[in-house]
This record gives sequence, structure tokens and C-alpha cells, in this order.
Amino acid sequence: MTEVRDAEALVARIRGVHEAIRDEVVAACERQSIDELSAVVGDDAGDTLFAVDRLSEAVLLARFEELARQWPCLLVAEGLGKDGRRVLPEGTRPRHVEVVIIVDPIDGTRGLMYQKRPAWILTGVARGPGPCTLADIELAVQTEIPLVKQHLSDELWAVRGQGASAVRVNRFTREIVPLILRPSTAATLAHGFATIARFFPGNRAELAAIDDEVVAEVSGPPKPGKAQSFEDQYISSGGQLYELMAGHDRFVADLRPVFERQRAGGAALCCHPYDLCTELIARELGVLVTDEQGRTLGAPLDVTSDVGWIGYANASLKALIEPHLRHALTRRGLID
Repeated sequence: MTEVRDAEALVARIRGVHEAIRDEVVAACERQSIDELSAVVGDDAGDTLFAVDRLSEAVLLARFEELARQWPCLLVAEGLGKDGRRVLPEGTRPRHVEVVIIVDPIDGTRGLMYQKRPAWILTGVARGPGPCTLADIELAVQTEIPLVKQHLSDELWAVRGQGASAVRVNRFTREIVPLILRPSTAATLAHGFATIARFFPGNRAELAAIDDEVVAEVSGPPKPGKAQSFEDQYISSGGQLYELMAGHDRFVADLRPVFERQRAGGAALCCHPYDLCTELIARELGVLVTDEQGRTLGAPLDVTSDVGWIGYANASLKALIEPHLRHALTRRGLID
């Protein structure tokens, strides 16, 4: 059972925060141009900040300041200064923090600001005062920020050990209907989506070589005129987790850190803990998520740590794919 006090009430409050952020961001996307939304406004802890990111900050702080009157918290998020941390309510001593709340107000900023693909609001909560890791998260909430042309938005949440819940919201009528999410039960990759993330220049060739090697080992040689599997380079970790939860994808791996830690001059952009703070929801639905070594995710709740992760829709796929992926990484000296 969860150790966070009044977990269901806290989930409801966080859902309200998410809804306020979603509405503010969608409204701004409706009234502002792509050039305005995509303007670079800062380079704070964790990532480059665009104008669209700033839209959520005022709502985020105001709503969590109010929430913290009932649950004193350490808030961890981009845009909160160089360390991405703020104790709320103001004046609270760190040792009196009851919960640690890590948030990504807009995961998938680049796709959203160009109106290519929905983004997500992600929140994970661990019992304070800390220090805490992704493994300590006891409840999580994930909310879709839809495109302007899209009237439906999905909301997902979970409390550890109690399963996951989801609804679909009509943002015009406010009608809410239950949503059943079922990860794929397929035992092979045939005709399905399986992706090794290679979003950015620098390591695409090697990542693609690993992808080809694993698919060849798992599926055998390609047949003329046939596709063995497909990929989906969704530039949002929360979005990738959703695709696994919804049964759209069978396998996703983001291995950027194993390459980037070898880069001269320091790592380029990688996944951070706030990008994976709703991984609990996926696990409660039966998705299997590990780090690149096959272990439970255990990165600290901060805005700077680089995190590699691998998601399998079910145990059969994990048993099929993991040995070949590990061999491909070990052979290249990327993991032990």
C-alpha cells in the first residue's frame, strides 16, 4: 500500500492542476503563431526552454503552492532555477516536506509547438522528505495536451499496487468517459511497432545498426515486398509510454545515455527523470520497463540526470528481445 497520505485525494488535486495547465497551453496554441511558441526563451536546468514552456509555469507554481498547503512538498521541475527545485509553501523547512513531486509540465514540447503531435503533462509523487528516486514514486498522473484541431484528451493515473485508471475528456463539452488501456499481448514484432529512439543527429547510424541487428535476430531475414515491423519516433517519453500502454507499440528503447556518456565535451540531450516520472502507470498496466542494464529505473528525482530506458509491452516480448538487445550493447562495450 502507498505511504503517501490521502493518495486518492492527492491524485484528484494533481488532475486538477493538469487540467488547468492543459487548458492554458491549448488556448495559447490557438491564439499564437508557431514562430511565437517556438522562440527560445532560456536554457535552464534540464533542457532548452521555449516560449510554449513558459505558458505552464505560472499555472504550475500557483496550483502547487495551493496544493502544498495540504501536502508540503519539494517541487522538482524545469524552469525552477538551476537546480530545478522549490520547497512549497514558501518558508517551509526542507525537513518538513511531506512529499516530493516531480513534474514535466510539457513533455513533447517540440511536437506540440509545431502542432505535429500531442504533448503530455507528467507528475510523479514520492514520500518525502527524500532523497528519492524513480523507484520511490508511489502515485503518478499523466494528461494529454491535445493539438488545436483535436477535441479529445486522455487522462491516466495510478497509485502503486492499486492498478491504473484512465478517462477520455471532451475539452469542448467536458464530457468524461472511461478509457480502457490494454498493452499489446503479441508475442512477436511481426507487423507491429518497435522503436529504438534516435531523435537527434550524432549517434543515429549506430542506433540504427543496433535496431537492425536486434530485429534480424528476433524476426529473421526480411522477405521480399514485406515489412517485418515498423517504428515511430515520437519525441516524447511520456508519449512513448502511452503508446506502450495503449497497445500501439510493442517495444521502445531510448539508449541515448549509453552513447552520450562517451561524447567528448559532454552529453547531448537525453531523457531525464521528469520524462519518466509516470512510468508507474505503465507498470501498473503490465508494461515492463527497465534501464539499459535490465534493472528497475532508479535515477534520482532531479532535472539533470540522464536516463536510458527500455519498455516491453509484455513478458513474452521482453523474453524475446532482451537477450539480443543486451548482446548488441555488450558487444559494442556499451553495457557490462
